[in-house]
Amino acid sequence: MPLYIADSAVFIMGKPVDAIRTITVPSVVEELKSSESKLRFDLAREQGLGVELPSREALERVAEVSGVSKDREELSLTDVDVLAKAYDLKEEAVLLTDDYAVQNVANILGIKVEPVVQKKIKDVLIWQKVCIGCKRKFDSGDICPVCGSPMRKGRKRKL
Repeated sequence: MPLYIADSAVFIMGKPVDAIRTITVPSVVEELKSSESKLRFDLAREQGLGVELPSREALERVAEVSGVSKDREELSLTDVDVLAKAYDLKEEAVLLTDDYAVQNVANILGIKVEPVVQKKIKDVLIWQKVCIGCKRKFDSGDICPVCGSPMRKGRKRKL
């Protein structure tokens, strides 16, 4: 049976999990705002939920891959921690998350993903920035260096 790495969506949405086979990261607690989600977390912790930090090597790998895919700016610190913990246990773990940027990076890293309540992503995407004014494309930035207009995130290609 696999281990499950739980993103905060597991506790927010109330997905039933086998607490003994589930691990999360300490920063997940900070994302739990409602009393219900905090209660779900506390109950899972009492039933054997593991709370562990990821390795430095895994954090560095997640930062590297999310930079290449251009998902880095979409990921919270908790997202990075959860991805890194799943990467540490990649061969035996399934990451539980609804976050599409997290799923995208997880797929690139070869981590198995199971959505919490939403649909799983179908394609792995590489993102870029597109100017809303002149339509030029760039790898990063919020303001177009050519015309000064804001830029939005756009799909560069599928992997």
